[in-house]
Amino acid sequence: MPDNKRIMGLDFGSKTVGVALSDPLLITAQSFETIVRKHPDKLRQTYARIEEIASEYEVGEIVVGLPKHMNDDEGIRAEITREFAENLGRRCGLKITLWDERLTTVMAERVLQESGVRRENRKSVIDSVAATFILQDYLDSIRKSEE
Repeated sequence: MPDNKRIMGLDFGSKTVGVALSDPLLITAQSFETIVRKHPDKLRQTYARIEEIASEYEVGEIVVGLPKHMNDDEGIRAEITREFAENLGRRCGLKITLWDERLTTVMAERVLQESGVRRENRKSVIDSVAATFILQDYLDSIRKSEE
């Protein structure tokens, strides 16, 4: 676990990347922003924005949601996500952790519905909320392993 550094959570998608940040004490995750990707194959601006956030908020580790099928198999999205995470790690020099993200988008959708967020407004925030679930699950697992 990083010393006095925040952890960033990412929900990597084909069109957007949801971003969440931990508090400095690594207890809670907060939704931060959704990076909109202009083209699925071009990631330079996406990597640059992630690095900018990491630098500004003193991030020491990045957790990337790994999409798995319910039977624990990994498909093409997992392969693409692994490649993204490897490239991000090489580029920014931070520890990258892949974390099972199953059902996080479903949970994010449910929370937004229950919070009364209109359907047309959910699309712009759902990925950052999913990133928050990914990161919170990771933070909770760190605390459990320390107990």
